[in-house]
Amino acid sequence: MKRVYFTRPLPESVADMARAYFDVEMRTENTPLKIGQMRAALNLYDGVLMMFGDTFSVEVFREAQNPRCKVLANYGVGINHIDLQAARSAGVMVTNVPGAVTDATADIGMTLIMMSARRAGEGERMVRAGEWPGWNPTQLLGTHVTGKTVGIIGMGRIGSAIAQRCHFGFDMKVLYWSRSEKDFAYPAERVRTLEELMARADFAVVAVPASAETHHLINDDALSHMAPTAHLINVARGDIVDEAALIRALKDRRIAGAGLDVYEHEPTVPNALKAMENAVLLPHMGTSTLEVREKMGRIAVENLQKALNGETPPNLVN
Repeated sequence: MKRVYFTRPLPESVADMARAYFDVEMRTENTPLKIGQMRAALNLYDGVLMMFGDTFSVEVFREAQNPRCKVLANYGVGINHIDLQAARSAGVMVTNVPGAVTDATADIGMTLIMMSARRAGEGERMVRAGEWPGWNPTQLLGTHVTGKTVGIIGMGRIGSAIAQRCHFGFDMKVLYWSRSEKDFAYPAERVRTLEELMARADFAVVAVPASAETHHLINDDALSHMAPTAHLINVARGDIVDEAALIRALKDRRIAGAGLDVYEHEPTVPNALKAMENAVLLPHMGTSTLEVREKMGRIAVENLQKALNGETPPNLVN
């Protein structure tokens, strides 16, 4: 029986499914693997079900010329934490779970839009601190979401799902910036430049995949085009946004607010960002529902099973 390694604890239903196919070892810690642990995993197991934060870099693969591991089954969509070229050179397949996370992540995107617009984080902190004096007509005045303009940066599965919710749920005008024209069942305008989207959007939503090209895509220049009443939302990857530039924009009130589910150096969040009332901060919980985590696990296990059975896994990335 093939040996597989789960780098973090997963729902028991996923582990039970995997045990029908493999000899499963599931790590008990919820922290990213260290470089020595990743090297060991490549040499000790036939497959590894890995997570965001397990950075399988070229340095990890350098010590594994002919690894026992034949597949890294990533438990998520983004694979920017894996050096794909190094994996390919080592003969290791890489898979992901592209469809399972779409709706849950889009829902978190809408949560951040609503919380940032309506200053919900500030309100909850006020109540919990015992500082709420009671209702008054000028308390925590936010901005309306219904009828506003959303700009989607990266119109893939998740971006499209957010746009759909914005249009049908909140009657919002949809702008998007992407490499190609898309065809939707609702009005959506493709803009030519990121700068145009940032200038026109009341809510700019980052939903583009992380890559060398998108690193710090949202920087001082991009933020300078936003209106002082606009909000930045990030449900993609933390390093797409230059965190220092965002802190400056929030501190100087050059934008109204930000809603973040991801950070540039997770799990570290700058103290300056944590101190800002005009920032909504969530702990990378875009896919945090039991149903989604179980579905992600089933897809990842299926990828492992197919790959280790000599078949092409359904979600082969590399």
